[in-house]
Amino acid sequence: MLAHKMKTFFLFLFCASSVSFSVAQNLDINLLKSINQQRNKLLDNSFKLISSSVTPISVATPLALFACSRYKKDSTLQSKAIIIGESILISAIVSSSLKYIVNRPRPFTKYPFIEKLSNAGSPSFPSGHTSDAFATATSLSLAFPKWYVITPAYLWAGAVGYSRMHLGVHYPSDVLAGAIVGAGAAYLSQVLNKKFLKRNKF
Repeated sequence: MLAHKMKTFFLFLFCASSVSFSVAQNLDINLLKSINQQRNKLLDNSFKLISSSVTPISVATPLALFACSRYKKDSTLQSKAIIIGESILISAIVSSSLKYIVNRPRPFTKYPFIEKLSNAGSPSFPSGHTSDAFATATSLSLAFPKWYVITPAYLWAGAVGYSRMHLGVHYPSDVLAGAIVGAGAAYLSQVLNKKFLKRNKF
């Protein structure tokens, strides 16, 4: 009797999970379809530019701060530059690893009605562009907690995430996961560095 009840429970759990996944997948592709197909085509080049800005900005930000810290002989600014660089590196490693673990196909390969407007070779989940952008924005905001840093940083990161859907190369869930990975990497880097500094403080 107990075995039958357990079997029924697990069967119900499996069916509920399958339905939930199917509903989530439908919401995901329907939202992407709405963004991609109903987009303002006059903004295509603008979003391509925003999307392609990620690598230059993510690389230049910590390097510029580090160079500035060396010029000013400012050890605090140097530490901030290193933490920002570490955040972006952690984000890139985690997002790249997840891509090949999950191995989710790009939306335009599964759904022909999604118009691809940008190069995209690696698996889809999570969005690497979004994770790098949010790692940069979050680490900058933690290093310089001023509204005139936080606001433009997150507006840029949000625009990057939206651009990946506008250009048809990522699902909304890819972008959301990328934002979580990027922000999480920044907080992780901050915590690890604080613990390291505390441990090595004499």
